[in-house]
Amino acid sequence: MATPVHTNANVPTGQPPQPQRPTRSRWSRFIHSSRTAPYVFVLPFLLSFALFFAYPVISTVIMSFQEVLPGITTYVGLENYKDLINPTFGKAILNSVLYTLLTLVVLIPLPLVLAVLLNSPKMPGRGLFRSVMFIPALTSVVVAGTIFRLMFGELDGSLMNSLLGVFGLEPYKWLMNANTGFLALIVLALWRWLGVNMLYYMSGLQNIPPELYEAAQIDGASRFDSFWRITIPMLKPVTIYVFTISIYAGLSMFTESYMLWNGNNSPNDIGLTIVGYLYRQGLEQNSMGFGAAVGIVLLVFTLVLNLIQLKFFGMFRKED
Repeated sequence: MATPVHTNANVPTGQPPQPQRPTRSRWSRFIHSSRTAPYVFVLPFLLSFALFFAYPVISTVIMSFQEVLPGITTYVGLENYKDLINPTFGKAILNSVLYTLLTLVVLIPLPLVLAVLLNSPKMPGRGLFRSVMFIPALTSVVVAGTIFRLMFGELDGSLMNSLLGVFGLEPYKWLMNANTGFLALIVLALWRWLGVNMLYYMSGLQNIPPELYEAAQIDGASRFDSFWRITIPMLKPVTIYVFTISIYAGLSMFTESYMLWNGNNSPNDIGLTIVGYLYRQGLEQNSMGFGAAVGIVLLVFTLVLNLIQLKFFGMFRKED
């Protein structure tokens, strides 16, 4: 008796069976979903932000209301913030604000002028000057601070005293005086960050259409008019960025002062900054709660100043 042949009704006779599409796992479907994919891509940033910024800030805020000793944590309310009202902390704030203002006065217009000069095709050796100006930024601030401490040293053989000797002047204790000590800090900041800010402005100059300058030249505008009415307005985003990072860098300055005076105890606290005061209280004197309060004040102070300057530049204005 012949055995009946069973055929699959779904597969046409005489055609090979079609390969089955592999099924994706549940995790793969979740990753490639149009709804969840954006959150997956943003997740690494959110995790790093929460771990390295949000959590430390929240912990510091909580710690600023406590007295933290080895193995003992006591809630003290606003006592740490009340203790901030003292002459030493006031001197630290004054020094930090003065240093920030002086660096803004020097490190905003001077890099802009140098960037315009080096951006000119008539300037010889432009590539060499760019490299030379940027090299100080690659130098360790510890090394730079040590070198400048030797340059402004008290010995007759130091660089600055040797220059005074050329003019027949007596050696001077540069780092023992508030004015000349701050001069050393500003010169160090100028040497270190001038090239960086100059490169920021040069990148902004590359984005200015040359047709604007050609049209201004046809209308009879001078070079100064083109600089004032075209270059400066077109570089406004770069200027705002340089202002923002300069305010932050100025108020958070610590290593330069520490290395220049070979420690955190400059004469009469002429080099004491807000971060230096935080270091002195939090680490040197093991008063972590009080140091946390100093850090919170610095954070709020920096945030308020940056918001003021952003408001001044019209960054919160709605576009027409």
